[in-house]
Amino acid sequence: MLGSIIGDVAGSRFEFRNRLSKDFELLHEDCSFTDDSVMTCAVADALLATGGSAEGLRKAAVESMQRIGRQFPYCGFGGRFIGWMFTDDPQPLDSLGNGAAMRISPVSDFARTLEEAKELSHEVTCVSHDHPEGLKAAEAAAVAGFMAKTGSAMEEIRACMTGYYPEIADMHVPDLMKNYMREIGDSRYREWAPYSVPQALVCFLESDSFEDAVRNCVAIGGDCDTTAAIAGGIAELYYGIPGELRLKVLTFLPPQLLDPLERYYGKEALYRGAGEG
Repeated sequence: MLGSIIGDVAGSRFEFRNRLSKDFELLHEDCSFTDDSVMTCAVADALLATGGSAEGLRKAAVESMQRIGRQFPYCGFGGRFIGWMFTDDPQPLDSLGNGAAMRISPVSDFARTLEEAKELSHEVTCVSHDHPEGLKAAEAAAVAGFMAKTGSAMEEIRACMTGYYPEIADMHVPDLMKNYMREIGDSRYREWAPYSVPQALVCFLESDSFEDAVRNCVAIGGDCDTTAAIAGGIAELYYGIPGELRLKVLTFLPPQLLDPLERYYGKEALYRGAGEG
């Protein structure tokens, strides 16, 4: 989960302000957390509430997303989702937005089997992003993270993800850096899962470290806080996170988001930089 938050914070100052370079300070003072981090913490909070079980998870996901999300309404949420967070009767939005995948990383860590990763992904996603593309995006990211956690080789993950998105076989980070605005030019599509998730997957698949996966996402431009959140969540489980990054990103977070992190990782482990890669 913390890998997603680091990706979100690192990409925040470049969102739709294309850097198109991997040379930048990763966690700069101008960075901030966005809706990606808020909803990732909310999903973790929901999974903690059910003990990682699918039973009751839909209800817990709605409760956590609304309770935590309502405290941060101005951190980048889309208009429809803000409405969903503040209504007393939240219904699925038929959304294929990339919010389905940006918040999914805790599922990969909680799941004990590949099938459970898929089930948990569906339960926390269908409450809002019930469009087939939204569900597919969340599942792909959750499965990639689970495979990373359980020791799959990079090429095994690539083969599996190509089953979800065949187009990634012909996608490469240097080409995306050159062609992003030409390929995705219409702004209406830039935050859609069918565009964001394949890019995030390629940024992870062509990385050589946790930090490199995040830098790849920023370098290709566009909605890079979200692509970096997706790739960062997978990369954490594959590479681990350098302890200094883990500790530094915590300084960007308010108590409401630190609380689920402390319960998720364990307070002592979190603050001593456990999980160093």
